[in-house]
Amino acid sequence: MTFSKLIFWIARLVAAVIMVQSLFFKFSGSEESVYIFTTVGMEPWGRIGVGVLELIASILMFIPSLVWVGSLLAFGLMAGAIGMHLTLLGIEVKGDGGQLFIYAILVAVCSLIVFWYSRHQLPVGVRKFLPSFLQ
Repeated sequence: MTFSKLIFWIARLVAAVIMVQSLFFKFSGSEESVYIFTTVGMEPWGRIGVGVLELIASILMFIPSLVWVGSLLAFGLMAGAIGMHLTLLGIEVKGDGGQLFIYAILVAVCSLIVFWYSRHQLPVGVRKFLPSFLQ
């Protein structure tokens, strides 16, 4: 296995594991999840909806022809999470030391790495809208 292929697999695994492990908290209605989504005005529909989308993104990360879709979905979700931390929630939520914020950044970075390595799988119809360095 080449180094770049190893990085591609590690990035997919890290992003998926972080998103999947957060599902328990979202779907069980943990205190932190309810607090977060109440604060941003999206409780309960946003908590459950984001959880479903994170599950879908995690699964897509391991379907070879749809890796790029999973990476974009994961990045979009994490961009939203990062935005909420920077505007409404703050970096630290309920004394977590910024752990959720760090996880969001880590998943966003991993998603960008996955997208970069899978960009050649993009359909031609999608590719024509991208800047030349992504083609």
